[in-house]
Amino acid sequence: MSYTALYRKFRPQNFEDVKGQEHIVTTLKNQIRAERVGHAYLFCGTRGTGKTTVAKIFAKAINCEHPVEGSPCGTCAVCQAIAEGSSMNVIEIDAASNNGVENIRQIRDEVAYSPTEGRYKVYIIDEVHMLSTGAFNALLKTLEEPPSYVVFILATTEVHKIPITILSRCQRYDFRRISIDTISQRLMELMEKEQVEVEEKAVRYVAKAADGSMRDALSLLDQCIAFYLGETLTYDKVLDVLGAVDTEVFSRLLRYVLNEDVAGAIALLDELVLEGRELGQFVIDFTWYLRNLMLLQGAENMEDVLDMSTENLALLKEEAGMVSQEVLIRYIRVFSELSNQIKYSTQKRILTEIAIIKLCKPEMELNVDAITDRLEKLEKKLEEGVPVSRIVMSGTAENAQQPVIEKPPLPKAIPEEVEQAVKNWNAIQQQMSGMQKSYMKQAHLSLAGDNRLMMVFDDPVAADFMGAEERRKEISQLISEYIDRDVEVVIDRNQSGHAFEDAYIDLSQIINMDITFEEEQEDG
Repeated sequence: MSYTALYRKFRPQNFEDVKGQEHIVTTLKNQIRAERVGHAYLFCGTRGTGKTTVAKIFAKAINCEHPVEGSPCGTCAVCQAIAEGSSMNVIEIDAASNNGVENIRQIRDEVAYSPTEGRYKVYIIDEVHMLSTGAFNALLKTLEEPPSYVVFILATTEVHKIPITILSRCQRYDFRRISIDTISQRLMELMEKEQVEVEEKAVRYVAKAADGSMRDALSLLDQCIAFYLGETLTYDKVLDVLGAVDTEVFSRLLRYVLNEDVAGAIALLDELVLEGRELGQFVIDFTWYLRNLMLLQGAENMEDVLDMSTENLALLKEEAGMVSQEVLIRYIRVFSELSNQIKYSTQKRILTEIAIIKLCKPEMELNVDAITDRLEKLEKKLEEGVPVSRIVMSGTAENAQQPVIEKPPLPKAIPEEVEQAVKNWNAIQQQMSGMQKSYMKQAHLSLAGDNRLMMVFDDPVAADFMGAEERRKEISQLISEYIDRDVEVVIDRNQSGHAFEDAYIDLSQIINMDITFEEEQEDG
């Protein structure tokens, strides 16, 4: 016997089994009991909230031979035929693939014939917003004045695409996102029936990941059970299957960001990618983590709202005191924008890396909240006593207000190893590849004392990227291989507030570099 997915196996067959939509269920049952059934209904709401399920139950209830308090009995021939999908009186239409005028004209021709069994002929049109303009126009007259035995139920996830002329002819019901508690309770009930051992914490995470959709929750849980078939389903196992990340990782990432440690934050992201974590889910979960921090700052007694363990709550409270609410709002904005971009991108990792660097380096943005973040960090550095560059004032009247940084004096002699490296610099950088080669072209060359070559960057991102120990050593090794001498490389970022040539010794102006042309890529 073939396996049936959980969301199909436990699809509600009567109104009592529908969870989280009590406001709709009660209204429909009252209509059935009072025999006030309308001719056109519009069910709106996000995926997996029960629109099609409720439509089928409603179709059964109004045709049932022995209804019980407005619900279908489920045992009569009509109920069973509708449940099996073999009833001639309940017609399901997918508007995504049947969206033309001819499809609607076919419906108009069919409604002339009364039902073969039961009292009503029910048309359930799913994803009705996909109908063409011509199809909507063809539907208007039939929808306004259908025969007394015809009921239309239109279902959609995008109600804003429905013409107002259609909306005005229907009773509209908005299906709500189902709460985490409701989904968790339902999943635990079903796991008892399936005799599967699960941790409550694991089920709650699945419910949260489902984002208000009962169908998504059952599908995710089905996936987790299949991976660990016959074993107890724990929280850690759910994280592994769904490619999700534990809260402790978000704490580490936040601390890297607050310390402006780009290298550490990118290295942490690299770990997650190597572990096979899903970046889309990571972005959503980290945004929720930042949201929880903001809620803790915004009001007292938010512990009941936040769904987490005592240990994680204690850690969250500690971090809530480390960052201001304005900065948190900027972080949430950056990651919310990333969440929209990453859905359809093939370069998810690069987009995530850029967003993390933006968090670490507010100077990359010119928004008001980014400037506020920069000012806060500057105030913090001043409080901690950051050393200030030596500045002298020019004595002339014209530039009396212009600060001039004291430039290092020219050396009496440039080390031969450094001179050889600079002479061959263009050829050396051609040996690099990818992003490193691109950043090396931005480097200014200067002296760092002894036999050391200094690479100075104006771009903070380039300085952080090239300043990683393994990349610095790679450049030193490449220089050694090219000129047959050891040269230590030092990476520096130009924070003087002046142009490079005004603050550093510019070796490119002293030493003639060899001209090297980049090789053209061969076709094919």
